[in-house]
Amino acid sequence: MTNRLFDASVAPSRVPEADARGPWAYLWWLVRIRPWPLVLAAGLGALWMVPLALVPLVIGRAIDEAGQGSGQAGLYLWSLLALGLGILQALAGAGLIQAAVGAEAHALSVTHRVLMRQVVRLGAGLRGQARSGDVAASAAADVASIGNAFEVLGRTIGAAVAAVLVAVALTATSPLLGLAVLIGVPAAVLGIGPLLRPLQARDEAQREQMGIATSQAGDIVAGLRILRGIGGEAGFAERFRHTSQRVRRAGESAGRMEAWIQAAGVFLPGLVTVGVVWLGARLALSGAITAGELVAFYGASAFLTLPVSTATEAAETLSLAKVAAGRVCTLLRLAPGTVRPARPEPLPTGPLPLADSGLGITAAAGRLTVVTAPADRTGVLAERLSRGGAGGGSPDVRLGGVPLDRTDPDGLSARLLHSGPGDVLFSGTVRQELAAGSAPSAEAVARALFAADAADVVDALPGGLDARLDEGGRALSGGQRQRLILARALLAAPDVLILEDPTSSVDAHTEARIVDRVAALRAGRTTVVLSDSPLWRGAADHVVRLEAQAPSDGPDRSSGVSR
Repeated sequence: MTNRLFDASVAPSRVPEADARGPWAYLWWLVRIRPWPLVLAAGLGALWMVPLALVPLVIGRAIDEAGQGSGQAGLYLWSLLALGLGILQALAGAGLIQAAVGAEAHALSVTHRVLMRQVVRLGAGLRGQARSGDVAASAAADVASIGNAFEVLGRTIGAAVAAVLVAVALTATSPLLGLAVLIGVPAAVLGIGPLLRPLQARDEAQREQMGIATSQAGDIVAGLRILRGIGGEAGFAERFRHTSQRVRRAGESAGRMEAWIQAAGVFLPGLVTVGVVWLGARLALSGAITAGELVAFYGASAFLTLPVSTATEAAETLSLAKVAAGRVCTLLRLAPGTVRPARPEPLPTGPLPLADSGLGITAAAGRLTVVTAPADRTGVLAERLSRGGAGGGSPDVRLGGVPLDRTDPDGLSARLLHSGPGDVLFSGTVRQELAAGSAPSAEAVARALFAADAADVVDALPGGLDARLDEGGRALSGGQRQRLILARALLAAPDVLILEDPTSSVDAHTEARIVDRVAALRAGRTTVVLSDSPLWRGAADHVVRLEAQAPSDGPDRSSGVSR
């Protein structure tokens, strides 16, 4: 499985569980599950960088051969060696690009998939634990930062190998110059270290402001129709302008620190080069080294700026990747509202009754039950009746005689569906939206649209079922969105359907049609409607009225009316 993680066909569920203990643990986990792209990039990086380091030494030797009058053969030999090194570098460079992109794509793909899997696991509980802007920023900026770190690692390892090789070669020629390189190059790299922590702090601040701005932008777009109705567009636009300015200032602060790091990456190795050249020139004047060796020392010292600049880039990229991985780990450590019980009990086959002994609610199998409750408690009540898994569901709520807190969440989601005002329409065609990943027949789609009185909504769209919806269905009215969401729930055809205020956004005539048609379509299946509408109560087989509010998690005891 780990060899196929880059394959786009590998589902998120097949990716191993991520190590989310911390940013470095997560980055090392990415390396462990598929190390070969990074190992290949490191090997090719060394093959690409080492010839570049050896060329000045070969040229210096060729100059000495020519100066010693040993004939053209030696000069040709060293020239051919320089040409061979150039060809090797070109071939290794072509392979390095592919390997580095492969390592980057692996990190991008796997991180996207573990985030997608975590979002699916959290479900509706994600909104209460994280800002939507944080999730969007992680899926975009953080994933890109992690991918960039994997792309640069191959070149960095190659640069380190080449720097060591040059230092060894210079030491063999002149121990004094070799010692200067062995001290100067690490000192230049370490000199950048004090700048990394401020860069991390400023990048975290920028990332936090980006999350806030993304969340605000999403809220404004989603509520633009309401804002226009109350005249709040200008006020919210001003709020977003202030937020965007904070993002800009945070970005400028992080950019200044990045500029200082880039400047240090040029200045510090430049000092090393100047020092090595000055020392080599004095040794050449004293006769300790030859003219060719001086040229080799100069070329090698100039080459050392490349490993140092590469190390600078790697340090900066890894610093940003650490911040990004920390954000990803924060999302991965969020716990879902429902978890799988240690010993889940299976639900019985056939129609399922739903009962809450704590509140006195009983929804008979295959019947339509309407529950009226205070408007501010219907959402809590719907969650109470639909949540399952250990630590999530109430032991007082039983589905088919099985307590919700003992049911398998996967089995529960396949048999019970809660549809309410918090549901959204996703981008895509109307057909894809209604099917929600399944393959219903054309007749089933038509029946669901008819029952939700949404056929006219689809007919009015250019392309009908093949018309594309914007995210959230922003181009539709509130009533149109609600009817399409209801049609999607009806098309799912669960054994138990809990509808929370399903007709709150439509007029009375439309509601009357929906009530009659839903009752007919759902005949023989358990349906619970949370609504205070008299039309729903009139069509119900059983009505439960919840008057007062319970101390903890729902309205108090009920009075029931059967029909």
